[in-house]
Amino acid sequence: MFIREEKMTTFTKTEYMAKKFSDKQMHILDVAEELIAQKGFEGTSVRDISTKANINVAMISYYFGSKEKMMASLYQYRVLKTRENFSEFADTIKNGKPEMQMKEMIKYIVNQLFKYNYFHGFVTQELRHTESLKDELMEFYQLFVRKLDEVIKKGVTTGVFTFTPKAEDLLTTVIGSTLFVIRNKNFYELYVPHKDAESYQKEAEKKVKMNLLMSVFALLGYASE
Repeated sequence: MFIREEKMTTFTKTEYMAKKFSDKQMHILDVAEELIAQKGFEGTSVRDISTKANINVAMISYYFGSKEKMMASLYQYRVLKTRENFSEFADTIKNGKPEMQMKEMIKYIVNQLFKYNYFHGFVTQELRHTESLKDELMEFYQLFVRKLDEVIKKGVTTGVFTFTPKAEDLLTTVIGSTLFVIRNKNFYELYVPHKDAESYQKEAEKKVKMNLLMSVFALLGYASE
């Protein structure tokens, strides 16, 4: 784990991604992600992907082996991209007040989970037998924990936060609560005013963010001025 993280620091994010995927693979995965986001995994065929990517159908098998294996690669690709984007995002707000940083990181995590909600059912199945996905996800979670921990300590040191909950517990609360809502739409939509699927997604995300911000800041012992 630590060796892998040390190696990653010697490459730019583009170089690191290039070590994982070829340009052609990344092109196919970008197209596949766009289609799956629109039509779902089951509703997207290999032919749909190959047609939009302007490649022969056989190239999917050549590069990935199968549609299911391509989806595993797509998940890994998405985790890597989101991890890199989060690192850049965290750097842009690192000089801000602890309460602002905490708020923005929670909103970021919830937003990403809702935005890529079509992965979650698939990921649960794949993680049972795919070590590479477990490793990528582990490093992804650890990055969030490190950043959250830095903000918690900064807040306590400056007197903004009263309590010091464990960063991994805060991350568990944020991810667990968000995934519960995503996976139980039939239940949660009873409590979210909406007109259609798009408005539900927007309002559900807003409600989750609001509730998590209240819960997390209470755990931190923060009281706004």
